[in-house]
Amino acid sequence: MTIKTPGEIDAMAAAGSAAARAVKAMRDAIVPGQTTTMDLEEVARETLASLGAKPALLGYHPPFSKVAYQHATCISVNDEVIHGVPNSTRVLRKGDIVSLDLVAEVDGWLADTTITALVGDVNPKAQRLVDVTRAALLRGIEVIRPGLRLGDLGNAIQKVVEKNGMSVVRELAGHGIGRTVHEEGLDVYNFGRPGTGVELQPGMTFAVEPMVAAGKPNVEHRGGDPWTIYTKDRSLACHWEHTVAVTENGCRVLTKE
Repeated sequence: MTIKTPGEIDAMAAAGSAAARAVKAMRDAIVPGQTTTMDLEEVARETLASLGAKPALLGYHPPFSKVAYQHATCISVNDEVIHGVPNSTRVLRKGDIVSLDLVAEVDGWLADTTITALVGDVNPKAQRLVDVTRAALLRGIEVIRPGLRLGDLGNAIQKVVEKNGMSVVRELAGHGIGRTVHEEGLDVYNFGRPGTGVELQPGMTFAVEPMVAAGKPNVEHRGGDPWTIYTKDRSLACHWEHTVAVTENGCRVLTKE
């Protein structure tokens, strides 16, 4: 984990703007019954290139995998929590919810963001899951300030999720970010005990990313796929994410257009 200068945070915000515009272009390109997740991968690549940004996930080799990732995006549908792999045969259908996740790089600085899109009309339970997960993200951002501990941040997110009868996926967390996708030393869990954990200080930059299940929080891999993480009970899952910076006055969201 590194402390960033104001100028470095501005540089991350440039990457964040590109990331935000790319995921929104993906969302806007969805046509129920026609669009595949690979189509959205192509939209993301083209959008990033048009903005002078690079897809930082392409060729990224995380420590949990034997091979590098071969796509610019992670696209997770319905019971897929995170790390869904774009596929030319996966057609998005009316009623699906789909999380659109990518990391943009501009001049060596990175920003990570995710939105969850609704494919046509969805059932009320799916709509509520998407709304609650986004509300949990916004509540987490709202409490961030110097001196806050990560346990307080996680607890703020957890309360929003659990009071609505949903589950925080506890095996997954947000992370530090800057010149690398995952900076060591800062795991940002979506649950916690107030007054515990790392104390936030100005210049810290990290991804806040509630991952929420409509059912139980347990997750699994399936069918030999080393990337995609599913809910074990096959309940719907949702993911929203912003990259943020801790400032003297509170929190700056870096993944805005």
